[in-house]
Amino acid sequence: MKTPQGLQTLIEDGVIDEVLRPLKSGKEAAVYIVRSGDKVRCAKVYKDSAQRSFQQRVQYQEGRKVRGSREARAIGKASKYGRKQQEVAWKNTEVDALFQLRDAGIRVPEPYGYFHGVLVMELVTDAEGFSAPRLGEVELSAETAREYHRVLVRQVVRMLCIGLIHGDLSAYNVLIGLDGPVVIDFPQVVSAGGNNAARAMLLRDVNNLTAHLGRWAPELFETWYGEEMWAMFEAGELRPDSELTGEFEPDESEVDLDSIRQSINDAREEALIRQQGREAAAEE
Repeated sequence: MKTPQGLQTLIEDGVIDEVLRPLKSGKEAAVYIVRSGDKVRCAKVYKDSAQRSFQQRVQYQEGRKVRGSREARAIGKASKYGRKQQEVAWKNTEVDALFQLRDAGIRVPEPYGYFHGVLVMELVTDAEGFSAPRLGEVELSAETAREYHRVLVRQVVRMLCIGLIHGDLSAYNVLIGLDGPVVIDFPQVVSAGGNNAARAMLLRDVNNLTAHLGRWAPELFETWYGEEMWAMFEAGELRPDSELTGEFEPDESEVDLDSIRQSINDAREEALIRQQGREAAAEE
């Protein structure tokens, strides 16, 4: 395998010693398994903006803070320098979020550093020591599905308590490690207090998890954890250890219940389509 240029620089600088193999390539970045001394880790090489397919970046960037007034002005003017700084800020977002989330006790890959545009972090493994599968790739019992849902809802609550929302959470952004679910992929993380679409994104994240795990535990379809935690957050009552019931009584004069249910159904269908696509690809 030819070593990618971004990783070759890390080898020359002594950050890593060897690239072992590719792990995955997605819409935002390519991830490789690397060796650093006697430790096996992973390195995330971000794609340039021209190569990325992630849509609606403007919506995700609303409310994000930029380091330095000059950079902020340049980004606002969309100058060449501003576009470059926007790209730097986009790449820094995940790095900053990982350190914040780790410090808040949220189970994410341990970040080891950000070097020349490459994020080096923990390789999450399963009980046999192999790279952990995604939640969307494993079969579950009803009991395990309920437990994973409980754990992941608690992770979403902890994120919200430090003002962050994943923004693209699904069964394919969760790894099943030795100690349970690990949330990954944060370049699109959203500011809960500074983004007008924050509530909608939070509900979509929770609905995506519920839609997937409800396939094994259908009673989850009748829960309203996203709405409940957002109401507590808005009221200033949400804490990392807040007890949630999954029950919620919306103000029917202000809330379109049909739209909420439709969003849940859409999330279910999207999860099913993704799964069918992956199964078809595996058969080919």
